[in-house]
Amino acid sequence: MPELSERTKANMDVVLEQTCRQLPHGGDHDSRRFIAERLIEAAQAGHSTLGELGIVARRALAEILAKRGE
Repeated sequence: MPELSERTKANMDVVLEQTCRQLPHGGDHDSRRFIAERLIEAAQAGHSTLGELGIVARRALAEILAKRGE
């Protein structure tokens, strides 16, 4: 697993927090972990900007909401 830059990690944190605000109470542990895992996969594939990570996080959030039927 390649080491992620501090900038990429910071971008991931920002996007995770912004995305989870859309869930009740900031999201439960499983939802946050699911989104975080998707962000890690994207970052390891070279997608490190706020915009790129935001797209990945929103897709993961949509998948969570779809599973819940929301």
